[in-house]
Amino acid sequence: MQPLELKQIICKELDEHKAVDITVLYVEKLTVMADYFVICTAKSARQVNSLAEFVIERVEKEGMRPLHTDGLGDGKWCVLDYGGVIVHIFNDETRMFYCLEKLWSDGGNIEKYPNKD
Repeated sequence: MQPLELKQIICKELDEHKAVDITVLYVEKLTVMADYFVICTAKSARQVNSLAEFVIERVEKEGMRPLHTDGLGDGKWCVLDYGGVIVHIFNDETRMFYCLEKLWSDGGNIEKYPNKD
């Protein structure tokens, strides 16, 4: 599956399960580790873990498993690495602390989901 299609599936799943402020960073020209970072906020520790589980289950239906995960169960932040797409699910405080959008933004590489245009 191409990273663009995977990104869309992940964003849709996060949106359907009430993730907040879903942001996609197109980082292909900034790093070799991925094409996209998908970043979102969860309203509670339980939701951080639930969103990760929902994404893992949905993407497994497409025949893919994460190459690496970290932070599952902690409830502050978790990462799901699918190669071309890396998913970061944060609670409010942790997202503000790391501010990945600021670190990885480069001009027009930021997209909000769902795109209301």
